[in-house]
Amino acid sequence: MTADAKNPFLISRRQLRRNLDRAAASYDNASILHAEISTRLLERLDLVKLKPKAILDAGCGTGSASAELLTRYRGARVTALDLSEAMLAQAGRKQRLFRKFQRVCGDLACLPLARDSQELVISNLALHWSDDLDQAISEFARVLRPGGLLSFSTFGPDTLGELRAAWATVDSHNHVNLFVDMHDIGDALIRAGFSDPVLDVEHVTVTYGSLDELLRDLKATGESNVTSGRPPGLITPRQLKILADAYESNRNADGLPATYEVVYGHAWAAVPRQRQTRDGETLVPMDGLRTRQLDR
Repeated sequence: MTADAKNPFLISRRQLRRNLDRAAASYDNASILHAEISTRLLERLDLVKLKPKAILDAGCGTGSASAELLTRYRGARVTALDLSEAMLAQAGRKQRLFRKFQRVCGDLACLPLARDSQELVISNLALHWSDDLDQAISEFARVLRPGGLLSFSTFGPDTLGELRAAWATVDSHNHVNLFVDMHDIGDALIRAGFSDPVLDVEHVTVTYGSLDELLRDLKATGESNVTSGRPPGLITPRQLKILADAYESNRNADGLPATYEVVYGHAWAAVPRQRQTRDGETLVPMDGLRTRQLDR
């Protein structure tokens, strides 16, 4: 049995990058939901007393949040990271002469950044593209300095439930990505050594005039299905008709709803604890000593 057969929701990194590259030019016009969630995520930083000098925008897309972070934290060094080079090229257009961020192409599962190099990690709607949630969160923990903050948003399992149910009337293939439950994310944060994790959920409904509009938006934002269990060929007109008829049963007075479960979370990178000996000596882990030297 192949790895794909064992996990039909395994994400093709190559196809994901290809989809994001294709969506780069259309992303800003189609990403109304993504932009709104980004705004809400950044507003939550108002409640945190933090003046970071090194910030990572992990899964930056076209760089809107990166530009906002430069405005919010004057003098900070912002690194905008994305899997898609085309997205990063679009992000470059949002820079200003004296407000530039570093652009880095990379994957959340293997961040090309040094240990303890960041004081704030922001990630808006990117974690759901990770096959290994523990690996991605462990990477966030690795690059954060002790006492640094991770703040993120991602999609939960109720996301696109209407579309998932409609596709189930067509065939048995995967047509919607798998999304992780909030409680599983919280457990992963604890396993990675984060402290004081806080998570909450909200459901956002976007209304469309037709199913075609929803599918176009998903494609224009790079949110198309990239799992190994997706259909091997093109969808036929007959299948699309069955899908549209099934989805039509969700129509209400406002139109066709598409539900998104949005998970917000933040947690603090653990600070090494000092240990007191019987003789009154204080023992400090070597990692803590190195961090203090870097902060001087």
